[in-house]
Amino acid sequence: MTEKSTKDKILDAAEAQFARHGFDGVSARDIARSASVDPALVNYHFGNKRAVFDAVMLRRAEVLNNERQQALDFVLRRHHPNPAPLDEIIDAFTHALLNRAQTGGQEWRDYFALLGQINNTPEFGGSIMTQFFDPLVHRFLDALRATLPEADEADLMWCYHFLSGALTLTFAATGRIDSLSNGLCKSTDFDEVHKRLVPFICAGFRSMCGPEVGPIQES
Repeated sequence: MTEKSTKDKILDAAEAQFARHGFDGVSARDIARSASVDPALVNYHFGNKRAVFDAVMLRRAEVLNNERQQALDFVLRRHHPNPAPLDEIIDAFTHALLNRAQTGGQEWRDYFALLGQINNTPEFGGSIMTQFFDPLVHRFLDALRATLPEADEADLMWCYHFLSGALTLTFAATGRIDSLSNGLCKSTDFDEVHKRLVPFICAGFRSMCGPEVGPIQES
């Protein structure tokens, strides 16, 4: 296994620290101590704590955006020139996230916990998510508009908002559902989440936004 670079060690340490303590609860010195590097190296490689934070966000956002972009492109090509089915669009949007959360190890779980924090923080939620994820989100929204042509724009946006909220709570993995279900359901069981999330979200979109356009049937 290739030894990690100093920059990657700093990013890994920062990711874990931010996920556990939030942006304001972590100092550059805390990051350096966790990474077992000299504090001067944090400033050398990144300049300041906010730059470290942005680098943490960008590193995995690029991976996720690429995987979700490829999934959406595949779905759109497969059904061209017809609109893609709603469930396949939603699956393309969520599958890479849930797969990484399930199989990516502690580093990815830290990243998703951090995303959950950001989405619930007015200081960062709008600006950070806009910066790193909006271009991809708009592509999915365009696909949804084509599939749900009768949708009111406000209803479509609210449905996306509720989808984003469901993902945020899922990634937080607080254990709340574990307690409520007396252990029947586990917040870390992303396979079970994936089986249920897509049909649940699709039902909401169909209820709010009207019938989807299906493939053209041959006579």
